[in-house]
Amino acid sequence: MVDLRDVEAARDLLAPVVERTPMAHSRWLSQRVGTDVHLKCENLQRTGSFKIRGAYVRIAGLSDAERARGVVAASAGNHAQGVALAAQLLGTRATIFMPDGAALPKVAATRGYGADVEFAGTGVTEALVHAKAFAERTGAVLIHPFDHEDVLAGQGTVGLEIIEQLPEVSTVLVPLGGGGLAAGIALLRERRPDVSVVGVQAADAAAYPGSLAEGHPVAGVMGPTMADGIAVAEPGLIPFEVIAKELDDVVTVSEDAMSAALIGLLERAKMLVEPSGAAGVAALLDDPDRFAGPVVPVLSGGNIDALLLLDVIRHGLAAAGRFMQLRVRFSDRPGELMRLLTDLAALQVNVLDVAHDRAADSLGVREVEVAVQVATRGPDHAADALHRLAGLGHRLV
Repeated sequence: MVDLRDVEAARDLLAPVVERTPMAHSRWLSQRVGTDVHLKCENLQRTGSFKIRGAYVRIAGLSDAERARGVVAASAGNHAQGVALAAQLLGTRATIFMPDGAALPKVAATRGYGADVEFAGTGVTEALVHAKAFAERTGAVLIHPFDHEDVLAGQGTVGLEIIEQLPEVSTVLVPLGGGGLAAGIALLRERRPDVSVVGVQAADAAAYPGSLAEGHPVAGVMGPTMADGIAVAEPGLIPFEVIAKELDDVVTVSEDAMSAALIGLLERAKMLVEPSGAAGVAALLDDPDRFAGPVVPVLSGGNIDALLLLDVIRHGLAAAGRFMQLRVRFSDRPGELMRLLTDLAALQVNVLDVAHDRAADSLGVREVEVAVQVATRGPDHAADALHRLAGLGHRLV
């Protein structure tokens, strides 16, 4: 089993390679939850996530003969970039299998680090099957994203930095997918058993609660989630053994919570974080009284496609009551739309988009339905606007 000595050795190996990422105190979160909150900013790491740590340690441990055969990995993006850069730095060839539909910026960045990219499957689990087949066919060494001792040791260096940068830390909130990062950080409890380490999973893609209940890794049911970085169908055996022993708890968070956390980090902390990287903050906002402070959410990555960011921002604003779509039905005659828009302006509601529908089966003769996308100041303002629109005679549907 990997232990804290392996993590300390990994730190020495990584010292000239990775960034010692900052620990940023968050006044916004501290005031919101009533205890000190510090953000461990792995979104500012090389390649935009913590993955370079484990990938470099794993590839550095290969023999010259193994490196000559090249390495192969499967990833939706962050592990891909970590393996690609580590392979480049260590002088070996990397082939990365990415799911169909992987974010184009992550694909471009992976290729930019010199890796060959192949597309296979609809998710990381299927891509991993193809990567394993490639390894068997070519002799390339599989660099697993989480199920290897060297990977755990590399990721665990995040935990060492946390306790050195904030010795008084009480709780660490870690995004949890396959388990490499959470297990690596949990190893710090060999030195600091007083520190609580909590894993955070997306509610619609959470394999660990069922696996922990069974006492061994089992495949979970994967639903759609914006947090592709932690959407792993089955925990790794090696990280599972550490997590089952050392993690204090595993909690799940909703899509709404992650998008709201992402927007909060963007607006208040000036941090660009991908949805999976915001999972720890989402857990903190969901249940602020649950975790003893000082609390450190790990912002595990900041690689987010611009188009996904637009969707997440819209989703988060809607979840926060700051964005909504109204459907209003009225007689199709001059002045009715102007009356609606004038009333919205008087309510200080900002109109973003207007679309007419004259073809719906439910419409009567000379009726029109208008879909209006609007921005409000928050849920109270939104509820008041809806109530006052109805009072002004507008038919909301």
